[in-house]
Amino acid sequence: MSPAVPRVFLVRHGETEWSLNGRHTGVTDIPLTANGEKRIKATGRALVGPDRLIVPSNLAAVFVSPRKRARDTFNLLVTHGLNAPTIPDSIAQITTTRPEVAEWNYGAYEGITTAQIQDERASKGLPAWDIWRDGCPDGESPQDVTKRCDSLIHEIREKFHRPVIQRASKGETECGRGDVLIVAHGHFLRAFAARWVGEDLERGVRFLLEAGGVGTLSYEHHNISEPAIMLGGAFVVDALEHVEREREQEERKGYAQAPLGV
Repeated sequence: MSPAVPRVFLVRHGETEWSLNGRHTGVTDIPLTANGEKRIKATGRALVGPDRLIVPSNLAAVFVSPRKRARDTFNLLVTHGLNAPTIPDSIAQITTTRPEVAEWNYGAYEGITTAQIQDERASKGLPAWDIWRDGCPDGESPQDVTKRCDSLIHEIREKFHRPVIQRASKGETECGRGDVLIVAHGHFLRAFAARWVGEDLERGVRFLLEAGGVGTLSYEHHNISEPAIMLGGAFVVDALEHVEREREQEERKGYAQAPLGV
């Protein structure tokens, strides 16, 4: 994909105890598990860097949820991707904590599983629960989340994407930064992807994004009126070779440190 076609990278926070056992985690601040941290570090090394999917010099903005699990995910993703002790100033300067990308407010369903919710509703004679249709009592409705998503999508397109696409359409070679990185949560990011392509949440969202997962949104035909979801992209050869060299170096290091047999 040409650099003149800007993208939005969606990164779900890493694994937590509640994501492991299926408890709905909205406003509760749950830390990453050790395995969650390990996987995010690996994701950073694989996907963040000058020759990777997420190229820091192409980022125009980074939006991070205020929840600790998202903030920690962002820090681990970038520092391990760039092999840096802290977030570089060039990225810190374009990073903001945005309440708009916080997780769906689950209200009365905070901290409980889908199975528990369905049992509770059945005991009250209520129909089976579908968050995309029903929302959450004392929390957010699909319409509430739609408003959050649509407002942010409008901001991204008008402030960051349209200028880049317009400069490219005029044949300019220096189109500026246009990529946006969002580090947030499962239900919100799935809703955001649906609204990106104009789908109504009430019709149901059939996208999955596992803990620590990365998704990409962009446009077809270099046209801001044709938003699209990228199902996959080709690996950058240099990046793949770099990963292979790192693996070989780690293996050699392990052999050198291993005790001699007797």
